[in-house]
Amino acid sequence: MTQFNETGDVGDNQYYLYKQDIARIAALGVPYYSFSISWSRILPFGRGPVNELGLKHYEDLIDTCLEYGVKPIVTLFHVGFFIFRPTINLLASLHTHVANPIPPQWDLPLFLQNTYGGWLSPDIIDDFVNYADIIFKRYGNKVPHWFTVNEPHEYCGEYPLHSNLFTAVTIPPQQQPYYCIHHTLLAHAKTYHLSKSLGLNATISLKNNGGYKIPLTSSPEDAIAVQRAWDFNEGWCSNPIYVNGDYPAHLKAYVETIPLSFSDEEKALINGTADFYAHDAYTSSYYRAPDGGIDACTSDSSHPLFPLCFIQLNVGPDGWLIGTPADPLASWLHKAVDWVPTFLRYIQDTWPSKGGIFVSEFGFCLPFHLSIISPSTSSPYPNFPRFAEPFEAQKATLADIRMDSTRATYYKEYMEAILMAISDGVNVAGSLAWTIMDNLEWSVGYHVKFGMQYVNFTSGERYYKASFFEYVNAFKLYAEDPVVPVHVK
Repeated sequence: MTQFNETGDVGDNQYYLYKQDIARIAALGVPYYSFSISWSRILPFGRGPVNELGLKHYEDLIDTCLEYGVKPIVTLFHVGFFIFRPTINLLASLHTHVANPIPPQWDLPLFLQNTYGGWLSPDIIDDFVNYADIIFKRYGNKVPHWFTVNEPHEYCGEYPLHSNLFTAVTIPPQQQPYYCIHHTLLAHAKTYHLSKSLGLNATISLKNNGGYKIPLTSSPEDAIAVQRAWDFNEGWCSNPIYVNGDYPAHLKAYVETIPLSFSDEEKALINGTADFYAHDAYTSSYYRAPDGGIDACTSDSSHPLFPLCFIQLNVGPDGWLIGTPADPLASWLHKAVDWVPTFLRYIQDTWPSKGGIFVSEFGFCLPFHLSIISPSTSSPYPNFPRFAEPFEAQKATLADIRMDSTRATYYKEYMEAILMAISDGVNVAGSLAWTIMDNLEWSVGYHVKFGMQYVNFTSGERYYKASFFEYVNAFKLYAEDPVVPVHVK
């Protein structure tokens, strides 16, 4: 249930309409379709009996993509907690999803959460690998690109859970997100090695998320604050995978006090387990040290900013916002595409990958530790990476809705920023945009629109918006592979 008393019981209804959705993107020449598989649809209990009907559904979805000449990109675990009733959530594209009515997350089988605490337990590692084994053996020769998990900071940031709703765990609440990502990295690594042992002719990675980080001032303290922000965000998963199998320095200094660390064998297992760098590229932000200094924070576990010990801001030292704000219901969104080339260069220099960088989602969000907003506040969960067309939900005519000039401009400028990075020698292998169509956006429901297609949620009809053509035209002009419309009779 959203803050507007809406549910995702039907949403885009893509479970039944995926054939027409694939036909619509193929008609514009979109060459890739990125979606996620629901673990609970395949294994309702997370382990044990396999739901053959669920496997057949995704098989037909993948075959439909191939029929239209669209290459499928599959995520094994999007973001989420606790469902038993198998519910699809698709990320497309372009991306789309049909949201489960249990906000804010879905996809983790409820049985596993109740049995051993979900991602807080090392037991989930082998259960996830077993799930991946089923998927790889069924579809491995049809899917060219895989993501193991999507944005670990987001679903791990939802821990701790309400103790009166789910099985109690002995891990202290503040430490739970760290255990979650620790087990996620091990599950990812084992899944990566599984894909190679099965001989999959495909690339595989983990989807990271975050934004470029700018010191508020030139002070040494703010420089340290920025590095801490990198370590507790992108570096959390990127250093183990792309650098040395271990956590970055500032993060490691904290997790070793839990204590939580990787053995030498685990470091070797994790290091190098990605064929490319996938990043959901969010907005940029300014960072500064806490009042009183960083040392005073890191040495005091009762400090309100401990263990992060940095402050994130959207207003610069000159008093200007970092970028144009989006819809008031998404007040956390700012268009800061000027920083995209610098951000992509930083990724390439810091976490190099032979397969290059895959901008796996466009848009903006806040780190998980700042994104958990009390339902009593006026702000929605600022978790998802998109650019919202201001006041789109208030537009009265279909013609007005389809002329989404602000979003179209955003995509044009973002693609130009990527091209600038490429011209500067950054190896950007591809990009996916959020989102293929309007959908239920977590707690703000249907009131904020992010889609490149308008959806009539009564009839299910879809209509292209101007932004869709702007996005596709960029590929027609600059992509190495031709953008060719495909129509299947």
